[in-house]
Order: sequence, then C-alpha cells, then structure tokens
Amino acid sequence: MAKKVVVTDKVKIRGIRRRWLINSVGVVLLVLALALGTFSTAMWSYYYSSTMNDLKRRAADDAGGFASFTRSQYWTNAQNAVQKFEDKTKLELQFLDDTGAVQYSSNDLAAGTTPGTQDIQSALNYQEAVAWKGTDPHTGERVVAASAPIVYHGQTVAVVRYVTSLVAIDWQFFLAMGLACLLGAAILALVYFSNLYFVRSIVEPLASITETARLIADGSYGVQIEKKFDDEVGELTDTINDMSLKIKQSEKTQSEFISSVSHELRTPLTAIAGYAETLRDSAAEDPSICAKFAETILRNAQHMGTMVEDLLKLSRIESGAVPMEMETVKAASILSDVTTACQPQTAAHNLTLETDIDPALTVRADPHFIGQVFRNLIENACRYAPEGSTIKVSGGKRLDHNGLPEALFMICDDGPGIPQADIARVFERFYRVEKHRSSPASTGLGLAICKHIVERHGGRIWAEPGPGG
Repeated sequence: MAKKVVVTDKVKIRGIRRRWLINSVGVVLLVLALALGTFSTAMWSYYYSSTMNDLKRRAADDAGGFASFTRSQYWTNAQNAVQKFEDKTKLELQFLDDTGAVQYSSNDLAAGTTPGTQDIQSALNYQEAVAWKGTDPHTGERVVAASAPIVYHGQTVAVVRYVTSLVAIDWQFFLAMGLACLLGAAILALVYFSNLYFVRSIVEPLASITETARLIADGSYGVQIEKKFDDEVGELTDTINDMSLKIKQSEKTQSEFISSVSHELRTPLTAIAGYAETLRDSAAEDPSICAKFAETILRNAQHMGTMVEDLLKLSRIESGAVPMEMETVKAASILSDVTTACQPQTAAHNLTLETDIDPALTVRADPHFIGQVFRNLIENACRYAPEGSTIKVSGGKRLDHNGLPEALFMICDDGPGIPQADIARVFERFYRVEKHRSSPASTGLGLAICKHIVERHGGRIWAEPGPGG
C-alpha cells in the first residue's frame, strides 16, 4: 500500500526566494522611484514655479501701469499703492529707485534697505521682469521675489518688486512629499509581504517534493506527496506521485519477473541435472536408457532455449527496439500463411482448423508480427483443445464505440476454459492457470508477446469464455 508523506521540516530554498524577491521588489522600487520623481517634479512646478510666475506677472502688470505717470506722480502713486496694499499678510510690495534701494514697502522694516538680489539687478540692467528664489540677505529667510522695471523714455527710473516667504510653501511641499513617500513605503511593504507569502507557497511545496524525491532516490518507492494546490505545483506533485507509484510497480514487476524466471528455469534445469546424473551412473548398464535420458535432456534444453528466445523477443518488443513496418495487407493472406505453418501441430493433435475471414478485409499492420500473434494463439489453442475438436478463426469489420470501423478477429476452441479469476491475468508473463502449469510445451510468454504486439499496433486483445469452455 502506497504511503503518503507529509514533510514538516521547512527546507529553505534560499536561491528561489532571494531571486524572486530581488526581481519583484527591485521592479517595484524602480517604479516607485520614477513615480516619486515625477510627483516631486509636479509638486515643485505647482508650488514654486507657479508662485514665481504669478509674482512676475503681477510685478510686470504694475510696472506697466506706473509707466504712464511722470516721475513726480510715480512716487506719489507708489506711496499710495503701498498704503492701500491689501495682501500684506501674504505678500510684500516694494518700490525701488534706480539704484536698487527700497523707497516704499508694505513692510516698513524693508524701507531704506538695498536687497541687491539677482531679480533687482536684472530688472535694472536688462529692463525685463525677473523672478528669483533664494535667501533674503537681511532676514536670512527663504523667499521668492519678482522685480519688473518702470521705464520712462527708455530709461529705468524705478523697480516694482513683490516678495513672499517660502516657509508655508516649503512646509506644504515637504508635507506632500512625505505623504507620497509614506504611500510608496506602504506599497513597497505590501508588495514585499505579498510576494514573500506567494514565494513561500511555492518554496515549501518544492521543499516537500525535494524531500520526497530524496526518499524515492533512497529506495522508498511508492511514497506520496500531499497535494495542496491545483496549479503547476499541483501538477508537479501529481507527476512525482505517479512516478513514485510507477517505480514501485516496476520494482514489483521486476521482482516478480526474476522470481518467475527463476521458477520457470528451475524445472528444466532440475530435470537436466537429474537425468544427466542418472545417465552418468547408468551409462554402462543399458544403452537404451542413455538414449532415452539424452532425449529428455535435449528436450528440456530446447525448452530453456525457447524460453530465453521468447524473453529476449518480449523485452525488445516492450522497449520498442523492434520497429514495426506497417503496411496495408489482406488479413486472409496472413491467416493462410499461419494455418499452413500450424498444420503439423493441428495434425499431431487430430484437430480441425477452420477459418472464416472476409477476403476483402484489409488491415494496417506489420505482417510478420501480426502473423506471429495469430500463430501463438492457434498454437495455444492446439495445446489445450481436446483431440478431435475444432479450432475456429474468424475475422471481419465492425464499428467501435465511437462509430469508427475496426477489424475484429476471434480464435475459438473447445478447451477446458479459464476460471473467471484467471481471465484478466492470462496475458501476464509466465502466468498460467494452475491446472495447466504442467504443460511442457508452454513457456508462459506467448500470450504476453501477443498482448504487446497488438498494443504496439494500437489494438487490444482479451479472453472471454465461450459456450464450450
């Protein structure tokens, strides 16, 4: 009875787990890095670039509005604009002279200072609106500033400048990036642990299969692995289980074969040894005894030779070493050659051989091997049919269970019959019904050879009881 093995010791297959995790987690890390890089670029553009562009636009619009005033009107209106500026909590509005000094500011602390930042210098030197991001030289605070020149008759007479702190923007940017990193870490952890579980579901069954394979290699044939999954691992489990059972069956068959060969050879060898000893001891007493015993020795030697030849033939057919040369032949022609070859046996037993084969019946077969099948079956019938009886060979076409045509041949005799318990085993090597084991002409291999030849042709062969036996 086949054993079922459940491996409880966890055999770590580190290579598969490491490669799987490195490959899967590495890909996820790359994707997350690209996603975070894209997200940070988008956030940078949203928080910083948009702020700088907005300040530059406002500074340019204000500078364009003040350009229509005279110089005296400009300073008066600049002072009024600073006093009426409503966004003091968010922005600082500054008006600078042509030297870069702050004359008016919505933040009184900046008045009279000279920031000297790049945006101011560009506005004064190149007469263009410029935005700048950096550290305020007086407060040390990170700021964004935008300056636009006020041009009067082609000459820069003043600069409009907007300034805002980056503290709030930096906090929002880093908060967004922090949340994105946390989300990325959560995704990475989810992928890692899900992959770890998945890899474990593969590695542990493989460990069980590996352990069972070791047991099989050590000679524990027939052991079975518990199947837990209906997937590729499950298919591998089924394959290993099937292989284990087949090896066990093969081992059993081999053991039975050796036992059967030993048993079958023991009888003729015992007879040869016994008659040889008797022949040696009584050779000088009676020459007729010598001839009789020598004939017995020769007959047993021939029986052993036939058995060895049949064993070799069966082995070559089973292994496929003998090629089947298929051709379309008439069944009646094959049977005609076989009945002619079997005439000595039928005549020796006073048997009648009748054939009823459709002359037009053709089969796709190797004539030599199919002819041997018919000959073995007819010789088997001659061996057990009572003298004076008839052996009937018939053949024709019929439809199989799929509705396809097939050729059916029957060899019927009036022998003693086969017990129902033995019918299924008569095509095994050396198997003979107990009451017929004494038949000296049988090697017990003829029906086994027939079975393998028929199966090599894609057919089937069986025995069933007839009306007379």
